[in-house]
Amino acid sequence: MPRITTALALSVATIATGFLMAACDNANTSNTTSTTSPSANSTSTTSSTDGLKIGTLLPTTGDLASIGQQMVGSVPLLVDTVNACGGVNGKNVTLVQVDDQTDPKAGAAGMTKLATLDKVAGVVGSFASSVSTAAVSVAVPNKVMIVSPGSTSPVFTDKAKKGDFKGFWARTAPPDTYQALALAQLANKKGFKRVSTVVINNDYGVGFEKAFVETFEKLGGTVVNKNNPVRYDPKAQTFDTEAAAAFAGKPDAVVAVLYAETGSLLLKAAYQQGLTKGVQVLLTDGVKSPTFPEQVGKGSDGKFILTGALGTVPGSDGKALEAFNKLWKEKKGGSPGEYAPQAWDAAALLVLAAQAAKDNTGVGISSKIREVAAGSGTEVTDVCEGLKLLKEGKTINYQGASGNVDVDANGDVLGVYDVWTVGDDGKISVIDKVTPK
Repeated sequence: MPRITTALALSVATIATGFLMAACDNANTSNTTSTTSPSANSTSTTSSTDGLKIGTLLPTTGDLASIGQQMVGSVPLLVDTVNACGGVNGKNVTLVQVDDQTDPKAGAAGMTKLATLDKVAGVVGSFASSVSTAAVSVAVPNKVMIVSPGSTSPVFTDKAKKGDFKGFWARTAPPDTYQALALAQLANKKGFKRVSTVVINNDYGVGFEKAFVETFEKLGGTVVNKNNPVRYDPKAQTFDTEAAAAFAGKPDAVVAVLYAETGSLLLKAAYQQGLTKGVQVLLTDGVKSPTFPEQVGKGSDGKFILTGALGTVPGSDGKALEAFNKLWKEKKGGSPGEYAPQAWDAAALLVLAAQAAKDNTGVGISSKIREVAAGSGTEVTDVCEGLKLLKEGKTINYQGASGNVDVDANGDVLGVYDVWTVGDDGKISVIDKVTPK
């Protein structure tokens, strides 16, 4: 994806301003009551002028909607929890939610609105790496701290090392250098010697592909299409050619780094061409949602096409996970979906850092976020307990729901990965865990 510049984002956002202002003006005094802007899919809340204001930039529509809709409930739940125990710096936290539509242009426009119109200090988002690339180019010059719960491209690590983000970037999901290692180790463990790859042509797909190829070759495997990689256009409507190229040469397995909406069409096209028989399909986090096997569909024999597919996804094993799951069940019913713990932790770090800095600005949050995430202070799993200690002038080390979220100098965290499979009934189940080594 081309890089979305701040100037372009501003021009896109300007078109929407009239609608957005109307949406903001119509919001009432509740932190949870909202209105939606038809042009930017923005949900706005009201706030006091000096309280902490944060935003979300997550996909509830578009190619990643099936996963985005699973995580989007975490941040309002966190905000309600924080406000119930006294807020941050003596004021309630308020929230502005924007649907990034899994689209870099929409993400840039949404980030521009959050930064310049809503004047948020921090943002939880985005999920797609290509959208985060667009959003962070707006966030940094506007000094807004952005914490992604799921943008896993290794590109962000490289840019952070160069100083491109000036400390205004972090993520609570580990980079794909680790997931690629986990998937390569899984493929090797299963005895696959010759594999091919097919990936979505954006920061996420290409970054994952490169890391996987390097790791799998070190383990003694061969990537049969290394010199002619298959990278599909996320805006395409048909994928027959890409499917044929990915499965050519009869590999033992095909590593498919996809998004759900387009990826389902590609895998269905491969099946319809008779290419999937006898080939193991290996998937990643971009498609792990309960609806994905149904999206790909069933074969002529009535069985799910994806039956037996294997995949990896960043897991959650944090000390706060049990309490988070319990709270979710009490407040929302059921269980939180993929990346919901990472989204909760991203929001938690924003509010804890603001309290530690005694400053409700992006600059303040940026100055303290690594300290509250990975410092030498008292370990806390409860956000309210952490806020209480910080108000008393003490230091903390937040232990999250997704993991220990020890954010390093590049904004990265480590993690474990769940290994998942698709059963005969089309349901996804976690069958193992792998820690990259």
